[in-house]
Amino acid sequence: MRRARRILLGWTIGYVLFSVTGGMILAELQLHPWRRPLSHTEQAANFVRTHYGTELQNIEITAPDGTTLNAWYVRPQKANGRDILMLHGVTDNREGVAGFAPTFLDRGYSVLLPDSRAHGESGGTLATYGLRESGDIHRWVAWLYARQNSKCVYGFGESMGAALVLQSLSQEDSFCAVVAESPFSSFRAVGYERAAFYFRAPSWVGRTVLRLPVEAGMGYAKWRYGLDFSSDSPAEAVGYSTTPILLIHGTDDINILPHHSDLIAAGSPSHVTLWRVPGATHCGASSVEPELFWTKVLAWFDTHRKQATGKSGKGVT
Repeated sequence: MRRARRILLGWTIGYVLFSVTGGMILAELQLHPWRRPLSHTEQAANFVRTHYGTELQNIEITAPDGTTLNAWYVRPQKANGRDILMLHGVTDNREGVAGFAPTFLDRGYSVLLPDSRAHGESGGTLATYGLRESGDIHRWVAWLYARQNSKCVYGFGESMGAALVLQSLSQEDSFCAVVAESPFSSFRAVGYERAAFYFRAPSWVGRTVLRLPVEAGMGYAKWRYGLDFSSDSPAEAVGYSTTPILLIHGTDDINILPHHSDLIAAGSPSHVTLWRVPGATHCGASSVEPELFWTKVLAWFDTHRKQATGKSGKGVT
C-alpha cells in the first residue's frame, strides 16, 4: 500500500508539474504566433489597377491601446456604396482572405483587408483571439462609416477571423450582416480540443486528461498579461446581438470541429443561419461547393441592406 501511494503521489506531482509547465508553454505559443510577412503586395496592386482601374490603398489606424493596425482598402470604380471587412485566420495575414475579394469587387462592394494585431504588418506582440481584437474591429467599422461614408458594412471572417468578427458583436452593433466560416464557440472549448489535436488524441482527451494544462495556460495568461480568456466566447457575443449571421462549417473540419457552429446557431436561432457543408474541411466550403458558396454569401449580404444606426463612426484616428 505504501509503495502504491508513493507511486500515485509521484504520478500526481508529475502530472501537476507537466500541466503547469505545459500550460505556460502552450500559452506563450498561442499568444505569440508566427508572423507571416506579406509577399504579394506588388502583385495585388497591379491586379487591382488592371482589373478595377483603381489603386490598392494602404490604410493605417490606431487601436484604443495605441497599437498600429494596417490594412488594404479597395473601392472599385463602380462602387455600390457598401463595404466588406475581411478577416483572416491565425498565423496568416490579409493575403489569406484576399482571394475572396475579386468576387465582391466584381459586384461593386468595396473591401477592407486588415492584418490582425500581432499578424502581418500590424503592430502588437500578443494575439488575444477577440479580447482586444474586438476593439480593433470596432475601429475599422467606425473608419468605414466615418471616412468612406459607407451605406452598409458587412463582416466576413475565416477561422480565427470568423471568431473575431463574432466576438466583436459584443460591442459592435453596426454590421448590416456577417458571414463567418469555421469559427470557434469559446476559447476554452477550442483550447481543450486543440490540446488534444497537438497530441493526435481524441477530443475527449482534451476535456479530461489535458484539461488542467489548458486551464493552467489560461491562468498564466491572466496572471502575466491580464488576459481573461474565460470571457472569450463568440457564442455568448452572438447571443447578445441581433446582427444577421450566416455560419458556414465543413462537416470534415478537424481543426475547429463543426459542433462549435452548431452551438452558436442553436443559441441564437432568431438571427443565425447555419450551412453545414458535407465533405468540406477547415474553411473549405468555397472549394467543395464554390457555386453554392458564392450564391449563399452574396445573397446573404444583398438581402441585408439595413442602414446601420449603431455606435460606430466616431473617434477614428
